[in-house]
Amino acid sequence: MKLSTLALAITAAVLAQQASADGFGLGSLGTGDGHSGFLEDSHSSISSRTMYYNADVHSGTANDLREAAQVLRFDYKSGYTQGTIGVGFDVMAFGALRLDGGDGHAAGNGLSGNGNSFFPVKNNGTEPADSFGRAAGNVKFRISQTELHVGGGLAPILPILVSNDSRAAPQTFDGGILTSKDIPNVTFTGGELNKAEGRASSNSTGLSVAGATRDSDSFRFGGVDYQPFGSSDNVIAKNLTLQYYYANLEDFYKQNYFGLVHVLPLGNDQSFKTDLRYFDSTSDGKNGSAGYAFNNNGGYAKHAGEVDNKTYSAAFTYQLGGSQLMLGHIGVSDDGGFVWVNQGSIADPTAQGAAGSDFYLFTDAVVGQFSRAGEQVNFGQYLYDFRTLVPGLKASIAYLNGSDIKAKVAGGSDQSERETDFRLDYVVQEGPLKGFGTTFRTGSYHGHNTGTADQDQTRLIFNYTYALF
Repeated sequence: MKLSTLALAITAAVLAQQASADGFGLGSLGTGDGHSGFLEDSHSSISSRTMYYNADVHSGTANDLREAAQVLRFDYKSGYTQGTIGVGFDVMAFGALRLDGGDGHAAGNGLSGNGNSFFPVKNNGTEPADSFGRAAGNVKFRISQTELHVGGGLAPILPILVSNDSRAAPQTFDGGILTSKDIPNVTFTGGELNKAEGRASSNSTGLSVAGATRDSDSFRFGGVDYQPFGSSDNVIAKNLTLQYYYANLEDFYKQNYFGLVHVLPLGNDQSFKTDLRYFDSTSDGKNGSAGYAFNNNGGYAKHAGEVDNKTYSAAFTYQLGGSQLMLGHIGVSDDGGFVWVNQGSIADPTAQGAAGSDFYLFTDAVVGQFSRAGEQVNFGQYLYDFRTLVPGLKASIAYLNGSDIKAKVAGGSDQSERETDFRLDYVVQEGPLKGFGTTFRTGSYHGHNTGTADQDQTRLIFNYTYALF
């Protein structure tokens, strides 16, 4: 039984029980557990995003990409009904309007496999659509501090799956996600996802990995975030989080993740953060067979088309006042590239615009991904928060250098890559435009034999959210 069917069955049973007990009058809308109720705890908003994207590809101006888009999004999140099992629902809908495609330089034209896409293609198969939209909703249940969301419009941010929101429209997933905080100092997250909606698509697709033409209808996962010392007064022990997650994209890969995050206070407005991450990914089911092969991020594979990877990451951040300096290193094993959920290569016309994904490593940069077999990446970032001078203004600059990338074939040329990124964010703090945000990002990428074109990317984004109630 799919999770969506199970959700409808549970919902019907719960509502029938509550209607029988309470007559389904207004009194049944309260929760009686410290929350106001189904209507009273509801929240609704309208969001606007305007985005300009420019990729200056050094191989020639004919390959340059330019795009501008406007998106209006509506969100509604209800409270929960009364009873042992509280029931509610969340709804998301958006419409995207293409403002400009740069006279034949539209970003990706929505074609399958192109991660730069803003819009799906028209029926002629070559030009981007003038507009598109999507609507989704999920039913939610709550018992004590455990919540289950089942349906569409899910946007998880987890070590083993990160929903992408780096273009005009968001990437979302369908399935079920359960989160529980009933055990002190422990947060459990688990579930199963069956479909995805790409950031440039109105359609749902199966789940896959980059380079594979087939898909899967099952991504199962579960994990815990554990704070062993809770709210301890010990400055060394507190603010420590240990993580373990397991994920299985059926017929593609199995993945174990271990993480440690610790923030050590050093005095007044001063701290030192340690962030350690380790992924162990192996092949599953049909992986490696026709259609289920993995391209190892364009790099070497010990077993052609199969997932076989270990990746570790260590990052250390020193914060003093508004300044933050982060230095780190990421190492990718020699047997194959890092792997994550990415629908960009599915051989299905409805998958146009499905490309584009994020993953839980610091190397997920503006242009490059720095995750190929054998790659050793040194990176650093400096961020300054102008909170005492210009509240709401932040700026950061980052540099990544990847080397020792294994060549695709024996005796092949060495591969390396580097990138410099800059980001500027400002959010209006007061007045009639309070909450209006502006983000400016640039990335300059240079690769040696990597297959990724040297390019400079620029993104300018304007965001505003108006709370209806």
